Amino acid sequence: MSTVKGPGAAQTVDGSNLRIAIVHARWNWKIIEALVAGAKKSILAAGVKEENIVVQSVPGSYELPFGVKSVYEASQAQSTSNTAAAGCLGAAKPFDAIVAIGALIKGETMHFEYIADAVSHGLMRLQLDMGVPVIFGVLTVLNDEQGLARAGLCEGGKSHNHGEDWGSAAVEMGFKRKGALNGQIL
Repeated sequence: MSTVKGPGAAQTVDGSNLRIAIVHARWNWKIIEALVAGAKKSILAAGVKEENIVVQSVPGSYELPFGVKSVYEASQAQSTSNTAAAGCLGAAKPFDAIVAIGALIKGETMHFEYIADAVSHGLMRLQLDMGVPVIFGVLTVLNDEQGLARAGLCEGGKSHNHGEDWGSAAVEMGFKRKGALNGQIL
């Protein structure tokens, strides 16, 4: 049975001139590790150079907005400075897109709802304020099995690594952002 869920065909773009960051939580590590690998795989497949992909971690999903903001600000500072700090996060140019990856699994308390709401609003605000695409790669699932399935870690046809989709989205949106900065609608 076919489904209507899921992304349509991604726009094919050349990512060779892009710089992309992945900021991920460490909570629910088995799921996170697979999602990060999936995102990085699709970013590399789009032509982004290994040295232009920066992966940073934060303790949990609640810390993702601050982690994203810090990584972006550091890349901005690097691009306007010749300091030794430029070597810390790779090439000295600002990020074209950032993927924020986390996994929230509902428990018995309201904690899940508060974190999911705060993180989603925080990441949206950041991308609008910073003017850089922030891909929402935060799974909000009801149980471990749903998280494992969405990280591509389950056997059978109900498993897909959403990290791959997020990586593709980062390349496409980074490409569009770069074009917009040059007066192009891509």
